[in-house]
Amino acid sequence: MTRQDTIAAANGPFNKDLDMVRDQLRRFIESEVTTKADAWEEAGMVPRDVLRRMGDLGVLGMRYDEQYGGAGLDVMSSVVLAEEVGRSTFGGFSATVLVHTDMASPHLENAGTPEQKARWMPSITSGEKIAAVAVTEPGAGSDVAGMRTHAVQDGSDWVLNGTKMFITNGVHGDIYFVGAKTDPDAKGSRGITMFAIEKGTPGFSVGRALNKTGWLCSDTAELIFEDVRVPAGDVLGEVNKGFYSVMKNFQNERIVLGAMACAEAQTALDMTVDYVKQRKAFGGVLWDKQAIRQRLADCQTRIEAGRQLVYHAARLDAAGHDCVKEVSMVKAYCGELVNSVLYDCVQFHGGMGYMRETPVERMSRDARVQAIGGGASEVMLEEVAKRM
Repeated sequence: MTRQDTIAAANGPFNKDLDMVRDQLRRFIESEVTTKADAWEEAGMVPRDVLRRMGDLGVLGMRYDEQYGGAGLDVMSSVVLAEEVGRSTFGGFSATVLVHTDMASPHLENAGTPEQKARWMPSITSGEKIAAVAVTEPGAGSDVAGMRTHAVQDGSDWVLNGTKMFITNGVHGDIYFVGAKTDPDAKGSRGITMFAIEKGTPGFSVGRALNKTGWLCSDTAELIFEDVRVPAGDVLGEVNKGFYSVMKNFQNERIVLGAMACAEAQTALDMTVDYVKQRKAFGGVLWDKQAIRQRLADCQTRIEAGRQLVYHAARLDAAGHDCVKEVSMVKAYCGELVNSVLYDCVQFHGGMGYMRETPVERMSRDARVQAIGGGASEVMLEEVAKRM
């Protein structure tokens, strides 16, 4: 364990079990991801056998009950997972995993009936089925109230129509947790219901795979629902109460995105420090230049501040406290932080920082969406402002 890991462990609310999970994850990612994921970027997806092997390691369902293949752990296990996948340097891999574990499947955990969990959760924790959450639409992202996908009851079924956009794991996913308006007269964000829809359901199709700036090994899709019949038994939670499920899960999503962002920033910074200590220029190495040293020191200071903010919010969440303000701070601060740090890392790599063969070039592209997805920085700062 590096000194930075030791500091993180000392300051973070982790235990020996989570340290073992971290070590296991790190070994797996170093041997099975970091050295192989360039090919995944070209293919536009993470191989499903890699995710199944992560399921075999027990890291895809750490938050869930043991009877479903989980480990019954709390949010701190998600922080560990997010930090370690963030260190991989492949944001698309991180997104694929974390959407499955901490953004999509929690809808089943939080709102599913025992029968629904018994039906789907074992295959989710094993990696046999990969999950996606479909809430965002072409005209409704952070503004969930703008949702236009709708469902009407027909006998014992619901018939769903609409389009979803920017859905991670959308192309190659197996089970989708889909939000739809079920009360057209409800105001604002009320009247939304969550549905579980499996791949292959008649009327449900992938409209197109989306070509992104970054996160290239994460498959992202437009989804189309045309008269999709959903049995009443596949409704997640209460009818017309889905907005509250979405908001509840946003808390977890934003914590893990903050942890992932800090880990990415730290990894890129470590690479850059190594680079400038070797890169010869002006009769010495770049590290000899005070301006460069101090910019990198400032990056390290801000990363540590972000990490501690993540840990603080996660502690509050694990203890059951209302922490919307702190979690919104995490998402706003860390999403901007990783972009700022990667800007400096590319800058100090010089021309090599702009080459596709350099990890920091890829990481800088991957980082841009961190200030957008899961709640744009501006939306998060409004959440903070409301509670000031």
